[in-house]
Amino acid sequence: MERFDVLVVGAGPAGSAAAMHLARGGARVLLVDKARFPRDKPCGGGLTGRALRHAPCDVEPVVEHVVDRFVLRAGYGPSIARASRRPLIRMTQRRRLDLHLAEQAAAAGADFRDEVRVEELTLEDDGVTAVVGGSPVLASFVVGADGANGLVARVAGLGNGIVRGVALEGNVAWGTLDPERYRETAWVELGVVPGGYGWVFPKGDHANLGVGGWLDEGPHLRAHLDRLARMHGLDPGALTDVRGHRLPMRRLGAAAARGRALLVGDAAGLVDPLSGDGIYEAFVSARLSADAIIAGHPEDYETALSTALDRHAAASWKAKRAADRYPRACLWAMCAPGVFDSVAGLLRGDLAHPSEARGLARAPLRVLARLARTAPPAR
Repeated sequence: MERFDVLVVGAGPAGSAAAMHLARGGARVLLVDKARFPRDKPCGGGLTGRALRHAPCDVEPVVEHVVDRFVLRAGYGPSIARASRRPLIRMTQRRRLDLHLAEQAAAAGADFRDEVRVEELTLEDDGVTAVVGGSPVLASFVVGADGANGLVARVAGLGNGIVRGVALEGNVAWGTLDPERYRETAWVELGVVPGGYGWVFPKGDHANLGVGGWLDEGPHLRAHLDRLARMHGLDPGALTDVRGHRLPMRRLGAAAARGRALLVGDAAGLVDPLSGDGIYEAFVSARLSADAIIAGHPEDYETALSTALDRHAAASWKAKRAADRYPRACLWAMCAPGVFDSVAGLLRGDLAHPSEARGLARAPLRVLARLARTAPPAR
């Protein structure tokens, strides 16, 4: 039987980052994923400056575009365009990012095995046993980074208190879509999908178009995606690699650990309710889980996670309600002096919370906060 300090299940950004931190801390780590790498994942692929502040390694080798401009539109009607003097988002593709992070985890000392399934998992008071790729493994801890509805959460009896969203996306080659209008620019379409938005993001040799919303919008997402394509002058039939995925969004206070099992990233429901992005949360939860394990105090993980993420998550839930119910009010607010700079500051990580906005931006943001209180709660 192979023995490790930590078994990390899932080699997405959260899993590989956790493995990296653990290996650097001297732990013997087995990092496994059922897919063969490189493999793609449906994801907008945006790395905010806020996320990069917590990245476990340099990710510049896999950055394909730097976004410094936003176009925000409400209901495919009125729009505004804003530009920043500093980068807002770095665009990548998950097949490149995830492979890079897994390779960096291996370089740090983790034993990385792809195309390997965890077929059995048992949690005991004194350790974890698993069958990994047909062979028995014993570990002191398991980190669940195996996404929404993952094995680790099911075995540990975790996963309650998570709201599910759903997204559908596809790609279109440059040339079919005019690159001059979309390069270095993120298009965000509010008020077009209940519980979410539409987007057009630039990548290396193509653009990524997608829509996301509440889980019960699933049957309608293809129609929403087709409409998004047409509104950007595209034949929906030109979209390739169309695929969907779920967006697990944790309610404040939902459990993310039990005994010797700790959940990170999507497995813990750590997707931002407003943006649908989870890479920032993946990197933060990876570091905190590793810190708790290395210190020998896994029971401290949930408190550290709530301290790091809950304040921002609460603001995102409020902003999500406002954007869903009052998209034109959001557009109005973005036109007000200082508001875009505050949003840019949040994306870059210069601001930790909307309450840190200063000057003329404060009044319109307070209006949105009041509107959020009148909007219906999450489904």
